[in-house]
Amino acid sequence: MASRTATRRSRSQRRPAPPARRGRGTSAGAGKAAGEAPYRARQQRLAAAVAEAGASHLLITHPKDVAYLTGFLGGDSYLLLSAPGNTPTRPVLLSDFRYQEELEPVRAAGLADLFIRPRSMLEAVVEVVRGAKVDRLGIQAEHMTVALRRSIEEKLGTAVVETNGLLPALRTIKDQTEIALIRRAVRIQEQALEAVLPTIRPGQTELEIAGRLEAEMKARGSSAPGFETIIAVGPHGSLPHYRPGTTKVASGKPLLIDWGAIYSGYHSDMTRTLAIGRWNPKVREIYRIVLEAQEMAAAALAPGRTTAEIDAIARDHIRAAGYGDYFGHGLGHGFGLEGKEEPYLTNMLAPTVLRPGQIVTVEPGIYLPGVGGVRIEDDYVITDRGAANLCSLPKDLDWATR
Repeated sequence: MASRTATRRSRSQRRPAPPARRGRGTSAGAGKAAGEAPYRARQQRLAAAVAEAGASHLLITHPKDVAYLTGFLGGDSYLLLSAPGNTPTRPVLLSDFRYQEELEPVRAAGLADLFIRPRSMLEAVVEVVRGAKVDRLGIQAEHMTVALRRSIEEKLGTAVVETNGLLPALRTIKDQTEIALIRRAVRIQEQALEAVLPTIRPGQTELEIAGRLEAEMKARGSSAPGFETIIAVGPHGSLPHYRPGTTKVASGKPLLIDWGAIYSGYHSDMTRTLAIGRWNPKVREIYRIVLEAQEMAAAALAPGRTTAEIDAIARDHIRAAGYGDYFGHGLGHGFGLEGKEEPYLTNMLAPTVLRPGQIVTVEPGIYLPGVGGVRIEDDYVITDRGAANLCSLPKDLDWATR
């Protein structure tokens, strides 16, 4: 297998390898990532977890997990990783010609050997697994389709070992490299909103504002919005996942903005609710309640507290104010390489204990059909003693009045 891989790499090796860049990320991120230490440590932690799961190897098929372990964000690639004591000692990254040059820094940094497939991914998996003499192949049961699993079993003639949640358990704790990238994503989205806010006028459509906000994020280094930007005018604010349309901003109507950036693969996520001209009295009332709930829950974030406890702090405050029926979603969620990751601050799932290094949103809301809604959201990293807010945009009522 090694010699065949080398043959398939020969054309790219005749060219000088791209340098491992530091600083601003590329759209795929491999050049920046390859020379940095966290990837090797992440692979080692996962290898130990694979052994504990009873597998000799793990086939990583989720693109975000491949990115977490190698820094490569291009997608359409799998990674075969060995548990300690098994071969190969270095992971094998299965990809195709489109990414061959882009992956060279990953190979040069010793983070993975490359297998550039000439045919289908299934055939590549079978060839690499057989060449590695895999004893017990672990799969990501939460990501692999039933059809792909059956095809692998039929081709290899062996059963696979199901694993579930190995990577999410590792990814929930962010290292310093990840925290720095998320901080940068937060700065980008904040600066973008600050650039757009002075330009918002009655008569502009939700889509127009969304487009300008996303363009400002891209101009500052965001590869894409973290999700479909929510710009909700007036009564549309009562729809938590509203999709912007042609409704126009109008004086006296609230404006809810939920937006996020992606920087070098890492997300950020914030929400602000504004009044254009003057506040609707009812929206002004619920704004104060939501802000109080948001600040109370954020102040309680700390290692050892449970996700359900933090959710209850905000939920109980909103319920005591008489609006419990109008806050129906969870208080927040983790994020990183994906817009939503563990842990989830919610009353809908079994509680988990917060740990240092986790990053979560805190985003209570009150949604009044026919009137509008208020949601206020910031991003927090759990520290050894409490939590630190990664966001700096104001959220007081005076600032929110435009």
